[in-house]
Amino acid sequence: MAEATAITIRQASKDAEEQAVPYSIEAEQQLLGALLTNNDVFDRISQIIKAEHFYEPVHARIFEICSDRIRKNALASPVTIKAFMDADSGLKDLGGPAYLARIAGAAISAYAARDYAQMIREFALRRDLIALGQDISARAASVVVDDDAEQQITAAEQVLYKLGEQGTAERGFQSFLKAVTSAVNAANAAYQRDGDLSGTSTGLVDLDRKMGGLNNSDLIILAGRPSMGKTSLATNIAFNVAKAHKMGERSDGTHGTVAGGVVGFFSLEMSAEQLAARILSEAAEVPSERIRRGDMDEAEFRRFVEAAHALQSCPLYIDDTPALPINQMAARARKLKRTHGLDVLMVDYLQLLKAASAKDSRVNEVSEITQGLKAIAKELNIPVIALSQLSRQVENREDKRPQLSDLRESGSIEQDADIVMFVYREEYYREREKPADHELDKMAEWQKQMESCHGKAEVILGKQRHGPIGTVELSFEGQFTRFGNLAKDRQTQWD
Repeated sequence: MAEATAITIRQASKDAEEQAVPYSIEAEQQLLGALLTNNDVFDRISQIIKAEHFYEPVHARIFEICSDRIRKNALASPVTIKAFMDADSGLKDLGGPAYLARIAGAAISAYAARDYAQMIREFALRRDLIALGQDISARAASVVVDDDAEQQITAAEQVLYKLGEQGTAERGFQSFLKAVTSAVNAANAAYQRDGDLSGTSTGLVDLDRKMGGLNNSDLIILAGRPSMGKTSLATNIAFNVAKAHKMGERSDGTHGTVAGGVVGFFSLEMSAEQLAARILSEAAEVPSERIRRGDMDEAEFRRFVEAAHALQSCPLYIDDTPALPINQMAARARKLKRTHGLDVLMVDYLQLLKAASAKDSRVNEVSEITQGLKAIAKELNIPVIALSQLSRQVENREDKRPQLSDLRESGSIEQDADIVMFVYREEYYREREKPADHELDKMAEWQKQMESCHGKAEVILGKQRHGPIGTVELSFEGQFTRFGNLAKDRQTQWD
């Protein structure tokens, strides 16, 4: 009697476990039946469902064989796939070839196939979530010295992000009418916006006029040799965008960002504190080296404190994790967009990112990174600005102005970018050409050249997919690491 009771309890526990896992054998049978009787169904469901989404292993194998045959333009029917499953023990347990005929007879109509596929996929994602929860619980319960709670949280987040990526459906084709409507809406929004910009303003008038602002889904490469100021320009733009951020009702009736934007800044080279010091230097008009030393007079310290207080409300978020893989960066950007919003993403700099997996060459690794950055821009519908180094061949030319061929691993960077712009400061090179004091004629000529380029910088647009190329002149105040509008040279950018 006791043994019978124990068996009953075990069976009840097993039944409860089975009920806790979401699945639908009937939905899987009817979807496979539709596929076996009408192979055109595959085109409707192939972007939604994969073999691993099926709960019944035999169903997964049937779907995989059908998929392989249909992709090869071969017929997938109960008769044609029978030969591939003669030795399948799981199919034999279900009734052998007769089972294939039975599910074909239970087929749903083709128009309902997509709904069934989405339901099966939904159940699969829920099962993965249940498994992940059990995994987290079991790992947390096991106390191991080299596996602390912080590491477990990070690992769980990574798995959850990966699971979230699997839930992203591909857009596929859309009608030209829909595309035209979107283009007209974007043009109308630009027309209604101050300055007729199609994108977010950088705060630099001449650069905005040349680029139309920072446009959604664009990958913008900002490149330059060391000491040219590419990080300074990136922080200036990030600060300008964040301080101009305003929420309100958009022209389409939705609520969201109407000016400026929420900025995410991945600083792989500098710490968050160093980056914040640069921004504070610009805002407070106190040289950054004096901020580091604490060498400020009373007026400067007051400006510094006031700037720090005002900047607390700026929606600028910094992640200074070094050597970040591109897939983890994408996951963190998605999380930021979901929790705080995200309108512009900065990456400093591209060569310090890692590919998601090991590659046989650096060129292939950089190619994966640039493709990943472009994918983030399109998926999140935001502009992504990625800084990039230039090769040393610039220094070997008489004219040090950079060009597209100077980009490191230029093939993939140049190909994937919508805009490539270079920062160039002639003053930096002229300073290093100073003649000896006794060479009076050369000294006079050098001073004349220095006067013409002092406090100036050039942003060279070497590529712009949707606009003209050319050069934009900006002012540059080295002591504050600040770029500005040349027509308003020395004018404060801080309000």
